[in-house]
Amino acid sequence: MSPSSLTRSKLPLSGRIVMFFIRHLQHATASMGELWRTPVSSLMTMAVLGVSLSLPAALQVLVKNAENITHSWNSAAQISLFIDGARSEQSIQSLIARIKVYPEISDINYITREQALAEFQQQSGFGDALSYLDNNPLPAVVTVTPTSRYSTPVGARELLAKLEQEPEVSFGRLDIEWLEKLQALVKVLERTVFGLAALLILAVVLVIGNTIRLAIMNRRSEIEVMKLVGATEAFIQRPFLYTGIWYGVIGGTLAWLIINLLVWFLSGALTTFMGLYGSNMQLQSLSFSELLQMILAASFLGWLGSYLSVRQHLRAIEPS
Repeated sequence: MSPSSLTRSKLPLSGRIVMFFIRHLQHATASMGELWRTPVSSLMTMAVLGVSLSLPAALQVLVKNAENITHSWNSAAQISLFIDGARSEQSIQSLIARIKVYPEISDINYITREQALAEFQQQSGFGDALSYLDNNPLPAVVTVTPTSRYSTPVGARELLAKLEQEPEVSFGRLDIEWLEKLQALVKVLERTVFGLAALLILAVVLVIGNTIRLAIMNRRSEIEVMKLVGATEAFIQRPFLYTGIWYGVIGGTLAWLIINLLVWFLSGALTTFMGLYGSNMQLQSLSFSELLQMILAASFLGWLGSYLSVRQHLRAIEPS
């Protein structure tokens, strides 16, 4: 039994718990010191990890903002109901009163035939030509805004089919194809994020594993001496595991900084572009909780790459 084992056996349980955390803190601090002793190679490895992690994070930001745009456009989706020209004003008001009680509808707007003609004259530029018409050819229109539940393409179509059964409605129109294409594009982006993230996770694990392998080879003589004096494998591998964790933590932080700089660079141009369509949407970056999730995921990847490398190469080193 080694002296360290004898010392641990004489300590009470509380003392052993305290020593456990002290040993881990010492190894974590020592591993950080090892990184500072080779600043150039350590910074290059961290930069590679930061760039690798920033690529799926950038796609996640893109998907996040695309979902926000889709949600806002879903809420603004409208159904236009064109009224039969033979219907009287009283009949149209009766229709509006009936569909107001629909639980699928959040707002209703009524455009009379005169208002539709005046709007068409103003926007089309054929005001003088339309004045020669004997009758107003445009029908009255009732625009319906669905609730958020029925703003999806499937829900909006169900509501349109229900509204078209009203006797005053000649036909309805729902321009929803662009929204379906946008949602399909968002789903493609989500799958792209998952696929690219899986590849880059493998790349991060391989980069950290190779870096730890080189560190083990550089300290081969030291490891042989430690094994000769009875050090356990857990004691030997602990500094290397903490080195991988530090790589992951700093690489994840660098990725977060890269994403924030990218969002800041693009936000001005995107705000101007969205303003052309009457939207004041701001480009959203990664939140603080997402930063913590990224750092935790990166530290786990660092630990995993180190663990796989350490378990493979430490066993191959035996004192001669």
